[in-house]
Amino acid sequence: MKKVEAIIKPFKLDDVRAALTDVGITGMTATEVKGFGRQKGHTELYRGAEYVVDFIPKVKIEMVIDADQVDVCIEAVTKAARTGKIGDGKIFVSDMEKIVRIRTGEADKDAI
Repeated sequence: MKKVEAIIKPFKLDDVRAALTDVGITGMTATEVKGFGRQKGHTELYRGAEYVVDFIPKVKIEMVIDADQVDVCIEAVTKAARTGKIGDGKIFVSDMEKIVRIRTGEADKDAI
């Protein structure tokens, strides 16, 4: 089992969710986050004053999936989230040691 975390632009969330649903991945958690990478910050004007926005709003999607779904998942997220511009995001994949569904006590693959 693998945990896939994707940091994407907020307006791409619905596209990514739809793409993941199309490939059979339905369980996910989405969180509003802020961060920066190469995109860094940008300058904005508010009531005539200029200020720097250091952290850019993003959405973090987390899913735990079967190891054999990882490539399909990455492809779906990449295609749906790509704009071709800086700041499209990143995908992280890590191993999941244990999963337990609290309500039933099911574990690992049965709990996904």
